[in-house]
Amino acid sequence: MLKRYLAKMLDQLAPREGLVLLVMAAVVGVATGLAAVFFIRLIAYIQFFFYGGGEKILPELGRLWLILVPVIGGLLVGPVIAIFAPEAKGHGVPEVMQALILRGGRIRPRVAIAKIIASALCIGTGGSAGREGPIVQVGSALGSSVGQWLNLSEARIKNLVACGAAAGIAATFNAPIAGVVFAIEVLLSEIQVTVFGNVVVSAVAASIVSQIFLGSRPAF
Repeated sequence: MLKRYLAKMLDQLAPREGLVLLVMAAVVGVATGLAAVFFIRLIAYIQFFFYGGGEKILPELGRLWLILVPVIGGLLVGPVIAIFAPEAKGHGVPEVMQALILRGGRIRPRVAIAKIIASALCIGTGGSAGREGPIVQVGSALGSSVGQWLNLSEARIKNLVACGAAAGIAATFNAPIAGVVFAIEVLLSEIQVTVFGNVVVSAVAASIVSQIFLGSRPAF
């Protein structure tokens, strides 16, 4: 019922379309900010489990444990990706660009969940990976999911995908300006005033959420 009402509102209130999309951008920003907080804390918990006390599980292994941990992480990541969302494999940014070009920005919601879990396992166990690509794909998946849930047009979905990507960078690295620049330069082929405004709102909203939970300290 709520979905039908919101979709109808978007189609009927043409003069207020920009305002509605702005609100949706803020929603995507808040959701992505919360996802980024969960992602960062999950990485910390996994690191603490394996490196802060995990060696006590098998003390006879000694320093060999440090070699085995990344292997364990890799063995866990593979099934998560294969079972839940094969498209969550890879860096993250190229996959988002592929979705924008080939699928009109449509990304399955489960990609966000699979990417967070798999990437946190990889990074937390010492894998050679960073947070940028994963959180971009997570934010983009959340933005795309909101657009698909409301049955928005392809152009609107792409706009929300860019909002999610900007929000992911802003929340994870406490850098809203960098998030906006990244989304506009890398993901969008053209700059429109409306699109730019939505991306800014989403990035700022995500950054605020991140600072509430993680503080305002620099990421590096």
